[in-house]
Amino acid sequence: MSGLNDSNASKFYNRELSWLHFNERVLQEAQDPNVPLMQRLRFLGIFSNNQDEFIKVRVANILRMEKTRRKKHRRLTGGFTPTELLSRINLKVWQLQEMFMRTYDNVLDELAGQNVHFVNEKQLSQRQVEFCQEYFASVVSPRIVPLIIRKSEKMPFLPDGKIYLAVRMDTGKSNQPFRYSVIQIPVSEACPRFVVLPSEQAGRTDVIFLDDIIRLCLEEIFFMFTYENISAYTFKIIRDAEFSLDDDVHKSFVEKMETGLTQRHHGHPIRLIYDKEMPPDLLNIIASKLGLRLKETLNPGGRYHMMSDLMDFPSIRPELESKKPKPMLHPDIVPYTSILKTMRKKDILLNFPYHTFQHVIDFLREVAIDPQVESISITLYRTAEHSKVINALVNAAKNGKRVTVMMELKARFDEEKNILDSNLLQSENIRVIHSTEDLKVHCKIILVERREGAKGRKGYVYAGTGNFNEATARLYSDFGLLTCNADIVHDAQKLFDILDNPFARQPDFRRMMVSPYHLRDDINFLLEQEIKNTRKGQEAFLYGKFNSLTDEGMILNFYRASEVGVRFRLIVRGACSLRPPENGNIEVISIVDALLEHARFMIFCNGGNPKVYISSADIMTRNLDRRIEAAVPILQPRLRKTVCDVFEIEWSDNVKARMLTRSEKKMYIRRPSDGSEPVRSQTALYDYYNQTSPADA
Repeated sequence: MSGLNDSNASKFYNRELSWLHFNERVLQEAQDPNVPLMQRLRFLGIFSNNQDEFIKVRVANILRMEKTRRKKHRRLTGGFTPTELLSRINLKVWQLQEMFMRTYDNVLDELAGQNVHFVNEKQLSQRQVEFCQEYFASVVSPRIVPLIIRKSEKMPFLPDGKIYLAVRMDTGKSNQPFRYSVIQIPVSEACPRFVVLPSEQAGRTDVIFLDDIIRLCLEEIFFMFTYENISAYTFKIIRDAEFSLDDDVHKSFVEKMETGLTQRHHGHPIRLIYDKEMPPDLLNIIASKLGLRLKETLNPGGRYHMMSDLMDFPSIRPELESKKPKPMLHPDIVPYTSILKTMRKKDILLNFPYHTFQHVIDFLREVAIDPQVESISITLYRTAEHSKVINALVNAAKNGKRVTVMMELKARFDEEKNILDSNLLQSENIRVIHSTEDLKVHCKIILVERREGAKGRKGYVYAGTGNFNEATARLYSDFGLLTCNADIVHDAQKLFDILDNPFARQPDFRRMMVSPYHLRDDINFLLEQEIKNTRKGQEAFLYGKFNSLTDEGMILNFYRASEVGVRFRLIVRGACSLRPPENGNIEVISIVDALLEHARFMIFCNGGNPKVYISSADIMTRNLDRRIEAAVPILQPRLRKTVCDVFEIEWSDNVKARMLTRSEKKMYIRRPSDGSEPVRSQTALYDYYNQTSPADA
């Protein structure tokens, strides 16, 4: 059940509005005086990046709905029409932007109190001016191409995801009073957005935006023009990130993706965010060239935009940084010994980044050179920029292994990278397969098949909740299971059979719950068992953790189960359409902290013998019905206990947890400590794993 009747509208929070409240919780971390200042700056960058993606994906989608102008348009979650929802979204986005600017100013004031100063081009000493001029000449100038804008001519295409300076030259002439130009600020690894300046005072750190170095040197750029005054104002464009695949049967799926990505790059502008000090004539010419006229699409802001760059703010003062513990070695994995040998004795549950992701790399490197390993199959959704995972797969192919990679080309904003990686893998004689156009592959599975003497082939499986990405594994909290359980190996083999032939007969999975085939039905079946048990007077519950909980049919089943006494404790980081019922049997918290809470898992009471699953899927319609996802059981009791312990630690968080309420005005509130000792779950989990002995792990 995924539809929504108007009569049910009051039971749900709208997904988009709920997501904006999640990003507000991110912004609250930037406001928290207990968070180190440099981390607060980066939370501002995360917030800004999230807002941009929200607008180019979710807002753009609702704009398309509104443009259909159907008289009886299906109401969206929460009972809104597209027009009503856009109005609410625009109001919330404006409120959050105001909050962002106040927070940003406060953080800068506190940094100044620590002798870290953001300065602009008018606040420089002579020595700093000379430094900036030299920096501009050697680093910046070769990377910029000014575009002259004329009213009578079409403006060159300006991609989104960039930051621009709109330049206005006052000529002092009556026949042509102004001349206009646009400069793309060339932010890159070699030309960063923030530049640390030489300081005149011991202990003082001065930082300048790249924007202001360019402002300082405008006369060097436009020396060939005559003008009385020149000024520059920052702006950015947000374009619709959606793209469609054409139906040309003569094109391969990869060719269709490449064409669609080109369309995305030229997507329709849906918002212009600009310096509120920009003169009206300059704003009008930029907006008209972009085809933006409605007031809602023109958003005034401060002097600087594209603040997502704050995520990459340089580490200039270690004492103002978060002190993150180093990832631990798992106690069951002894360095320079066989992981496969350990797996034959026991399953291994990894929890990143508390445990090092290097264990997964070492697993792949071991099977890449093991003479008895015959084949390796893996699903890839997002990988690191210089991926050790891909390097290990290439090494395996060079060592004669049959390597099959299911590369998902439709991973949003990673499509181009995945196409390039597909080409690289194929050039190394690795078999690469892609999903169908209407079905994403989102599960995280490795299947290794090894020849083991008279026993024949034996399988080894890694199943995870997060991507095979060693970079994000330092920042995202995820689970990964290493096992050679025969039933899970069988299910992984069947899963890769589906990926190889998506039109084959539905397989019979023994242990895994796999969407879109029966994950929804399996969860509902387990819920029915909980309902039966509570009617027998037994304890019954579902404890779960997800990134998002928005599928209306599943939420209605949660409500139904709660009405007969099944208890729900849910940790939902992001969008949550569930509105806790008055019976008190469903409680929801959200944890936002230095690590991104990304793991998904479910714990069913099952009459006192818990059933525990880690999953790649959120409780969203797309995950349950339109993606290949895998929920994998944790079968060994000691590992089930570990997942249950992790849940209890996270559920006890009273520092970074917020409680979901029934009020739209105050959707989330800080969780009260009730006088108990403060518990910050991410810190507590480091302590938990640090104290775990090999015998208990």
